[in-house]
Amino acid sequence: MSLHAVDEIERAFGVTREFLTPIDVRRWLKLAFVVFFVGGGVSLPSAQFNASAPSEEIPAGDVPGSLPNGLADALPADPLVIVAALVGAVVLLGALFAFVGAVMEFVLIESLRTGEVSIRHHWRRRWRQGLRLFGFRIAIGLPMLALVLGWLALLFVPLLTGRGLAVPFVAFLAGIPVLFVVGVGYGLVSGFTTVFAVPVMIRFDSGVLAAWRRLWGSIRAEWKQYLAYAVIAFLLTVAVGLIASIAVGIVAILLAVPFVVVAGIVHVSVSLSSTVGFAALVGLAVVFGLLMIIIWALAQVPVVTYLRYYALLVLGDIEASFDLVSDRREAADEPDRGPDRDEGASDLDDGVSDLDDETPENDG
Repeated sequence: MSLHAVDEIERAFGVTREFLTPIDVRRWLKLAFVVFFVGGGVSLPSAQFNASAPSEEIPAGDVPGSLPNGLADALPADPLVIVAALVGAVVLLGALFAFVGAVMEFVLIESLRTGEVSIRHHWRRRWRQGLRLFGFRIAIGLPMLALVLGWLALLFVPLLTGRGLAVPFVAFLAGIPVLFVVGVGYGLVSGFTTVFAVPVMIRFDSGVLAAWRRLWGSIRAEWKQYLAYAVIAFLLTVAVGLIASIAVGIVAILLAVPFVVVAGIVHVSVSLSSTVGFAALVGLAVVFGLLMIIIWALAQVPVVTYLRYYALLVLGDIEASFDLVSDRREAADEPDRGPDRDEGASDLDDGVSDLDDETPENDG
C-alpha cells in the first residue's frame, strides 16, 4: 500500500515553489504577517547588553525613569491589585492574539487555495468560522491546562505548605505517563484540527464539529494514512524548523554587528548609564527586536507554506472530496508551465470558491 504522506513530500516542494515565485516583496510581507499569527514554534534569537551602573547612591526620586511622587501615590498600594491587573491584561491580549490567529488559519488556507494573498477579503469571508475555531481551541485547551496545573499542584502545594512529600511525590511521578498520553492525544486533535479540519470547514462551509464528523469518518477508514502523516509531518516540522532557526541565527549575528558598533559609539560619546545613553540603548534594542521579528516571520513563510501544502496534498489524496488544491497539484506536475498558468489557476480557484459560497449546506 502506497503511503500518501511519503508520496507528497517532493510534490509539496514543487507546489510551494509555484506559489512563492517569482518573489514579490509585498506578497511575502503579507504572508509574513499571516504566518506571525499562525505560528512558528521556535524561539527568536535574543541579544543582551550590559551597562555598568554608577557607584554613587542616587535618591529614589532622582533615578532616571522613576515615577514622580504624585503619580506613585496615585497607584494602588496593594500589590495583589497590580498583579491581578497585569494578569488580566495578559489574558486579554492573549485571547485577542489567539482569536486573530484562528481567523488567520483560514486566511492562510484560502491564500494557498486561490493563489491570492488578500488578508481583508479572506478575513471578511471566514472570520465567523475563525471565531468557531477559536472557541473550539479554548474548549479543548482549558481542560488540558487544568490537568497540567493539577499535576503540578500535586508536588508544589505540599512543598509550599510544609506537608509531607512522600505520597504527593509518588502521585506526581505516576502522573507523568498519564500526562504524556493525554498530551499526545491533545496534540493530535489540535494539530489535525488546524491542518485537516480547517480545510474541510472551508470546503463545505461548515463549523468545527461538522468538519470533524466528516474527518473522523475518513480517519477511521484510512487510519494508517493519517498515522503516517502524523509521524512524517512531525519529522519534517523539526527538520525545516531547525534549518530556519540556523538561518535566522546567522542573520541575527550579522545584523547584531552594526548595532553593537553603534552601542559602543554611544557608550563612548554619552555613556550608557546616562539618561540619553539609556534611551539610545533601549531604542537600539527595540529596533533590533522588531527587525528580528520581521526576519523570523519572513523565514517562516516558506516553512509554513510547505508544511500546509503538504498537509493539503495528503488530505486530497486520502479523500478526494476534501481536496482544495487539485489545480495546484496539476500545475506542479507540469514541467513546461506557461507564464499565464498561475493566473488561470487563480481564476479557477475563484470559480470554485464562488460555487462553494452557493453551497446550501451549513451544518453548524
